Amino acid sequence: MAAMTPKERVLRALNRQRVDRIPVGNPVSVATVESMEACGAYFPDVHLNPEKMATLAATGYEILGFDTIAPYFSVQQEAAAFGLKMNWGTVDSMPDVLENPFEDPDDIIIPADFLERPPIRTVLEALKILKKEYGDHVCLVGKVMGPWTLSYHLHGVQKFLIKTILEPDKVRRFLDKLKDLAVKFANAQFAAGADVVTVADHATGDLVSGTCYRDFLLPIHQEMTRQLNGPTILHICGNTTDRLDYIAQAGFNCFHFDSKVNPRQAHEIVNGRIALTGSINNPKTLFNGTPDDVRREVFANCEAGIEIISPECAVPLRTPNANLKAIVTAVEEYCRNH
Repeated sequence: MAAMTPKERVLRALNRQRVDRIPVGNPVSVATVESMEACGAYFPDVHLNPEKMATLAATGYEILGFDTIAPYFSVQQEAAAFGLKMNWGTVDSMPDVLENPFEDPDDIIIPADFLERPPIRTVLEALKILKKEYGDHVCLVGKVMGPWTLSYHLHGVQKFLIKTILEPDKVRRFLDKLKDLAVKFANAQFAAGADVVTVADHATGDLVSGTCYRDFLLPIHQEMTRQLNGPTILHICGNTTDRLDYIAQAGFNCFHFDSKVNPRQAHEIVNGRIALTGSINNPKTLFNGTPDDVRREVFANCEAGIEIISPECAVPLRTPNANLKAIVTAVEEYCRNH
């Protein structure tokens, strides 16, 4: 088979089509301090500076050798655009929201200028910059927070989870209100140059059950995917084995899964209905392990039939680049021999 561009490789894998080799992607952040030092663009400046955001994002391809470039590093750009108090973090820590002021879905007013607000405009402008430089060759990955995650940020994690039991109708109102915002931001990213958009919606197996996903989020996700203007990846952390069958029905092209999920079992459950990407462990393997540890885990995912190999979640910022490069090396070795 003729060699493909990274962009072609990823987009074909998202549709479960034949590729020249298994792609290596990052649906979420692979920014590291080591990459910041190499390119001169540092946290926290990159979160509100499109040129610096694009520069750091490009290291995923230029330095690490991934087939993707993803400029939205944190999970807080939307919360910041609502004007919430933020801790923008440090060179080696992610931003965090400091308040969750919205007590009721009716309290949430979506600003008319939401896409023009600095945290949002930064992502869109960074994508435009990357599109000019890499758009014909590398797969550009946008990202939005889904309505479940936005509810965490705007209302509060504990309060929101309690409402799934005590006030389920209010939960549905939160989700219904915030889904349109996620779709709007995602489609703006497609227009700015994203080839695919990750929807991060943290209905994690560590916090909610599979039936909770089925009852609350599945219909919302099905509605969203019908309105999104390009291919999408759903990201949910934690052990999501009990909801994989539902996720496969949601309409996303691909699911980004955690190392707590057995890749072979995941592949069997989804049974060709959705592509899978994952699931190289962050704390044990990428942050504290060796390239040999990475190689073993990569091979296990390749052998399980995972379509795109990626870290399981945003990598710790002090992750050594050697271990991230080892993902690419291991995939290339596996594909040469199989």
